[in-house]
Amino acid sequence: MIETVHVPLEGRAYDVRIGPDLLTRAGAEIAPLLARPRVAIVTDAHVAGLHLPALESALAAEGISSVSLTLPAGEATKGWPQFERTVEWLLEQKIERRDVVIALGGGVIGDLVGFAAAVLRRGVRFVQIPTSLLAQVDSSVGGKTGINAPQGKNLIGAFHQPALVLADISVLNSLPVRDFLAGYGEVVKYGLLGDAAFFDWQDQNADRITARDPDALAHAVKRSVEMKAEIVVRDETEQGDRALLNLGHTFCHALEAATGYSDRLLHGEGVAIGCALAFELSARLGLCSQEVPSRVREMLNRMGMKVTLADIDGDLPDAQRLLDLMGQDKKVVDGQLRFILARGIGEAFVTSDVPVDVVHALLQDQLAGR
Repeated sequence: MIETVHVPLEGRAYDVRIGPDLLTRAGAEIAPLLARPRVAIVTDAHVAGLHLPALESALAAEGISSVSLTLPAGEATKGWPQFERTVEWLLEQKIERRDVVIALGGGVIGDLVGFAAAVLRRGVRFVQIPTSLLAQVDSSVGGKTGINAPQGKNLIGAFHQPALVLADISVLNSLPVRDFLAGYGEVVKYGLLGDAAFFDWQDQNADRITARDPDALAHAVKRSVEMKAEIVVRDETEQGDRALLNLGHTFCHALEAATGYSDRLLHGEGVAIGCALAFELSARLGLCSQEVPSRVREMLNRMGMKVTLADIDGDLPDAQRLLDLMGQDKKVVDGQLRFILARGIGEAFVTSDVPVDVVHALLQDQLAGR
């Protein structure tokens, strides 16, 4: 069964379609958007081998011709060189303003292609077909697009909403266990930030999720997308409430920078560790009882996810260096670090009123393995 979450942004509304085998009916889903029966697809080498032929066949079945560009897989693609290559390729293909560009891949492809679509001819439409769990529940929805800079992640970009998102649950079966669980870090985040009942459901259905039960996955993706859509509609350009979606990310982005944006730490793994740290920090500040971060860690552990700094392979810099890396984060306002903390599960809030020495002590204790 295919379910729809509508994102009702005025003048930029779109649907997120969620369900099995959506890739095989992508042509029928996309055809109503097209002024002419032609699309450009951008994907990466890993995803192309798994899913590009199915997408091309689905488009051809509806009389839609396609051209495709395959970029290298991995986070390193999300920078100026491949962005420039993508924009110039789209221009070479004579993509016009009324045309549609398809982003087929995980968060890296979705972010880069969305940004390319945002700047190409001052804005062309694009369709997200996210092939990772992380992209389905997070990066494909909400219109944040961009690339990384040497100074940090996602520092160059634009808000550009997709015209359609096709979240095919079936493609998640092709994900390696580590990538799947990393994506689930973002699902857990939604329960933690604003829906205690969703967190309870996750707790009770951990076995179904790890077994990739399609009904459980569809519910997890749909509820995550609903929550993100609600927040995006309230605050599209992150002036207030949307910052809640960054629960765990202040820690996460510093850890990603510390590990060189490498396979030592996947983004969703950093989010899971960051959420556990945010709840531990909340308990240390007296905002919630110590039982709350313990429950968060217990569920993450039961899912086989990364939970503490000790779960990251290799050496990490000292606490002061990690704090300095947090200072590069996009969420810094007037030099003040903004944290998303919580008064309990499902009760997150944004604050800049966090004593640096408490954060430093928390990081030191974690690095010491305490």
